[in-house]
Amino acid sequence: MKQICIGDVYQIQCYKHDGKIHRAWDEAIVLDIRKDFIVFGNNKTRVTESEGTTWRTKEPAIIYFFKNKWYNVIAQMKKDGVYYYCNIATPYIIEENTIKYIDYDLDLRIFPKGDYKILDKLEYQYHKKKMKYSNDLDLVVNSALDELIHDYMIGDKVFSEKKNKAYLNTYLELCREQTK
Repeated sequence: MKQICIGDVYQIQCYKHDGKIHRAWDEAIVLDIRKDFIVFGNNKTRVTESEGTTWRTKEPAIIYFFKNKWYNVIAQMKKDGVYYYCNIATPYIIEENTIKYIDYDLDLRIFPKGDYKILDKLEYQYHKKKMKYSNDLDLVVNSALDELIHDYMIGDKVFSEKKNKAYLNTYLELCREQTK
């Protein structure tokens, strides 16, 4: 397997429990490689939905994929502040320059003023029944949501506006270097 390096460009693929692709992002640039997670950045990247429709992200994003946590975190760098979109999902795997994970519907949306909202509870219940999630999986998913909220409440570094702005600067610098 090729060694992952800062500046490498990867695709992102999100799957559902039944193995079907849900959504794919054309690119994400490696910004940092840590023991427990990898940080990526992208901006105005093309996203392809499972049914084939495409759209582009609106703003730069800093994305954290964890080796052992059942969630990932996207820091959306908007003009009015940093918003976080957090997916309850399996830890990532990398295959052929692609980050892959299974999404389990539940999401946490964190707003610049610090308030948050749990999203897609009904979608989770629907897929849990339709795809026959086991009781063990249900426990893992709900524990991951609790862990995510806890990590946010204690000020985990992935929720640091200062840190994410520094990663944004790294991303912009890497983009400048790649266009030279």
